[in-house]
Amino acid sequence: MTIKERISYFSKLGDFLKNFNTENDVALNLSEIDKKYFDELEYKINSAVHYNGWFTRNNILFALKQWSEALTEENLETWLKTYTIKEDITPKTVAIIMAGNIPLVGFHDFLSVLISGHNVLIKPSDNDKQLLPVLCNYLAELNSEFESKISFTQERLENFDAVIATGSNNTARYFEYYFKNKPNIIRKNRNSVAIIRGDETESELKALAEDIFRYYGLGCRNVSKLFLPKNYDFDHFYKGIYHWNDIINQNKYANNYDYNKAVYLMSEFNILDNGFLMLKEDEGYGSPISVLFYEFYENKDQLQQQLEEKAGQLQCVVRKEISAKNEVKFGETQHPKLWDYADGVDTMEFLINLN
Repeated sequence: MTIKERISYFSKLGDFLKNFNTENDVALNLSEIDKKYFDELEYKINSAVHYNGWFTRNNILFALKQWSEALTEENLETWLKTYTIKEDITPKTVAIIMAGNIPLVGFHDFLSVLISGHNVLIKPSDNDKQLLPVLCNYLAELNSEFESKISFTQERLENFDAVIATGSNNTARYFEYYFKNKPNIIRKNRNSVAIIRGDETESELKALAEDIFRYYGLGCRNVSKLFLPKNYDFDHFYKGIYHWNDIINQNKYANNYDYNKAVYLMSEFNILDNGFLMLKEDEGYGSPISVLFYEFYENKDQLQQQLEEKAGQLQCVVRKEISAKNEVKFGETQHPKLWDYADGVDTMEFLINLN
């Protein structure tokens, strides 16, 4: 397959994913291939919902929608035009150890390996193993060459040339030791933060709520901490996010809320609480589910210096006026572009240099 053909096939996959959306569950005017895989993916969506309590139908459809919007020929070509990808490479086998915190969280690595011309060996997370195989089958239907380029395993990884592994800080130490003799990208825990000026509109805070609550806060792009000006009006913040109050009706989220509230009350920590989200003043960056840490700042330059020092822990910095590469506006954390790499590591450059 040529690069142009691979772009075309992934673009067609993006078109297929457009059939799945939160507004209308009925897909119309499907092609023959789409008809074949529509019911299969619907079945696997329902399976994923039953298998993993965090994977609600709404969140899965949200993830599919983001990929349908990303996988266009224009986006793929814009992403790849800055690289020199040779047509006549000798494909390497790249193993991907995927996380399972949000639906299809490992898809960008999967896409990067295949679009660069290499073969992929996938070790999926038990928490997210329903959806990706259907997308692989769809690609193989478009071109049978994908069958020999994609493989899955639940066993110990063998016969691979490089690895991309995502896990916690603890598992990362194991990965770094185990894969020290292979070219690798090892990803650790990261968190996202938001900088509040105090003059945000209600619509901006509503957008920020999406950054906080989408996927129940389980993703590295979810905001887990606020930086606030002194004497900030918390009522203004809580009014802006109140439209997410139904989240407390999700059992797993509610269980975390009840547990964390009990721990904080017994420990006599000072918390703010609106019935579905607790705010706790804390210097940490990774807050528990149902909790948002906050920290006051007085000097913007000092805050900027602090964030630069903590850059290795941060995925996104959300603010009203963006000025740096990893900064995004309110409501944009869950809409990354193809060229927005996890941990700031250029996956495509890594893959191109394998040859």
